[in-house]
Amino acid sequence: MTELRNLAMQAAQVAQDAGRHALADQVTPRSLMVVDPDHHDYDEGLEVEQRLERYMAVRLNEINPFSGLWNERPAELHPGDRFWCPGGIDGVINYSRSMAEWTVTISLFEFNEHLSAQPIIGVVHAPALNLTYVAARRSGAIRIRKTPMGEKREKTVPSTTAHLDGSVVSFGMSHKSEESKRALDVVAALSGRPADIKRIGPASLDLCKVADGTYDAYFEPNLHEWDVPAVSAGAIVIWESQGRIANWAGDLIHWRSENDVVATNGIINDELRPILLEH
Repeated sequence: MTELRNLAMQAAQVAQDAGRHALADQVTPRSLMVVDPDHHDYDEGLEVEQRLERYMAVRLNEINPFSGLWNERPAELHPGDRFWCPGGIDGVINYSRSMAEWTVTISLFEFNEHLSAQPIIGVVHAPALNLTYVAARRSGAIRIRKTPMGEKREKTVPSTTAHLDGSVVSFGMSHKSEESKRALDVVAALSGRPADIKRIGPASLDLCKVADGTYDAYFEPNLHEWDVPAVSAGAIVIWESQGRIANWAGDLIHWRSENDVVATNGIINDELRPILLEH
């Protein structure tokens, strides 16, 4: 456990250093055409993301190369193989619109004896918010905040809200119309029950806000392969905070396919799942 905890804190430093570069680029962009305003092709990502991923990959390799990078893993795998999974920017639209809610993420995957991979380390760093979440398997999860009084480290604990009625729920949605409609249909079905339904994003930060009790639940359909770095980093924060994350049917997240994701405080699952399954 000590090994993973130390690795997680080293990875957190990498994410924070990368985040400073990304924040500087957001405040003073190298190009005013960050995203083509005529096409809004957010699938293309941002140039700064490529630089961040390269930077983090090099730094993580210096800490411990393990078996390589998640997106470069070989066809033949073995129990115990570990792969770093650095993300670019989670929340590209927020970043490109000069909003503060975007993150840099890092996770570490490990394959078990059944050759099933699960994240065992997760780091979610929000540079513009001076906020970092760090988790390691069987070592708990913490939230690190920079305040005028110095750095504060706090254990993350989900809410104790017992019912969907009166809860605070967040959701995510794609910029693609056919995918976003599913999320908005669920929002319409929930209307009148939660005290508030938030749409801020990104996925990694929403997951962490369930872990620390800011939200009681979060859901999003159609999270894709490129969302794996963000979701895996947030997932281990949820698990280590004793929250719950699954697909909408209640099954485990599949790290090699598309997922409809729901995370809760572990209490309101039974009330929320039937509504999700309708859509």
